[in-house]
Amino acid sequence: MSAPEVGPPVAPPSGRKPDGGVLAGRYVDLEHVDAERHGVDLWDSFQTGDPQGRIWTYMGYGPFSEKAGFLAWLKERQASADPLFYALVPHATAKASGMASFMRMVPEYGVIEIGHIWLSPGLQDSREATEALYLMMRHAFAALGSRRLEWKCDALNLPSRRAAARLGFTFEGVFRQHMIVKGRNRDTAWFAIIDKDWPAIDQAFQRWLAPDNFDDAGRQRRALQAAEAGGITPATSSRPG
Repeated sequence: MSAPEVGPPVAPPSGRKPDGGVLAGRYVDLEHVDAERHGVDLWDSFQTGDPQGRIWTYMGYGPFSEKAGFLAWLKERQASADPLFYALVPHATAKASGMASFMRMVPEYGVIEIGHIWLSPGLQDSREATEALYLMMRHAFAALGSRRLEWKCDALNLPSRRAAARLGFTFEGVFRQHMIVKGRNRDTAWFAIIDKDWPAIDQAFQRWLAPDNFDDAGRQRRALQAAEAGGITPATSSRPG
């Protein structure tokens, strides 16, 4: 009788947790969120351009109708270690206009997730937004020694699913009835990048972020090809999207 098949042996990962230090980029910096320093700018960033509060549709919180309530919520996020929240601060404005976090950190397995991503209307579809996520991805692999970087979203959140595919994440499936968010069922779509995927994806980002890839108005000349660089064909599921 043959022995049962098992996975290959793995040396203990060098996975570490982020310390909240600044992640500095060419067009944007990520700073550990601070309610006093970032709160008013973050509040102002979503007061126009999104009257329906759509940026909060798939989040577990929001929309926020009062500044005091938002600042109190932000103060709680500031104190959190996991998730560890960052404010996105574009160089062009020097004003925080979005957030993202590292979360579900399991350094003994070398696993970490990017989540709680929301972008103000002015930051959406910008090179700053893409670079901010790249800085987190690079930090996860290059500085934290991760083996696996995860991205999860509501299976109905088509913009988030498209973003994951564009950034080079591989679709791994849908967890049905995974959560209840704001009183509604959430099926969760899972995506990941593993360490062997990262070098080619990293090179694709570096080419895309090069200054000569943008015109004077900041518009890209060549599209990001992170998925193709990683040899990835974004998968689909039976769920919408």
